[in-house]
Amino acid sequence: MKKNKEILNHCPNFYKIKNYEFDENDYITLKIIGIYEDYIFNIDINNEEEVRKIEEIDCIISKYVDDYAFRREIQNNLLNLKVKRGSNIVEIIIENLIRIFNTYEDGYTRNIYFARWI
Repeated sequence: MKKNKEILNHCPNFYKIKNYEFDENDYITLKIIGIYEDYIFNIDINNEEEVRKIEEIDCIISKYVDDYAFRREIQNNLLNLKVKRGSNIVEIIIENLIRIFNTYEDGYTRNIYFARWI
């Protein structure tokens, strides 16, 4: 039980993500939230790399919940994801979420337009 409390200290958005209300037919969001929960509660809390990764995933899934455009981007990319047999599916999905987030953030910050006022 103490391990779970330590993990939740590194995931400040857990309850926002867990209580997110989505359409009952949105199976992708249901699976993403399920993978998020499985992943964060199955790490080694003493491993610095894994702790850093769950903090990053917490931020990414929080953005997924808050940002409609980012949610569409994730869903479209995950539908085209190919996984080899025998691979760790959860780890591959987590790595792809991080990659998609970094690509989205780079593109989002570069596409800033200034309107001209007359």
